[in-house]
Amino acid sequence: MKYEVNIVDTSRIENLLQCFTVFAYLRPHLDETEFVRRVQVQAAEGYHIACIQMDGEVVAAAGYRVQHYLAWGKIFYLDDLITLPQKKNAGLGSALMEWVTRQAKILGCDELHLDTGYQRHDAHRLYLKNDFDLSCHHLSKKIN
Repeated sequence: MKYEVNIVDTSRIENLLQCFTVFAYLRPHLDETEFVRRVQVQAAEGYHIACIQMDGEVVAAAGYRVQHYLAWGKIFYLDDLITLPQKKNAGLGSALMEWVTRQAKILGCDELHLDTGYQRHDAHRLYLKNDFDLSCHHLSKKIN
């Protein structure tokens, strides 16, 4: 099944609030206010959201940005990829992944990157099915 992917106008709070329900599954530590604030800050740094809607409801979304690195060149970084749990196995994640890959090519990116939690086994299957390599460990350290 073919799904239409649309880029969200992140300057409009009502658009972000429409996306919050799906993002809340991946980012449960955020409430609506903090979600909107963080997206607005990230959007100023080049962050975008693409989504799939069904019957006026956002059912899947991807947050992304283009970045440049000495190690990899110009990359398309996929910050977020989420499907509503009740819509899993409907091909929405694959549709977004195809769209993201096309966008990365259109934007002249050398690579497509993402980080994923160890526990996200369904996501790992999707990424491996879409030719991602397990290429590094991402380490982090809390400062505050």
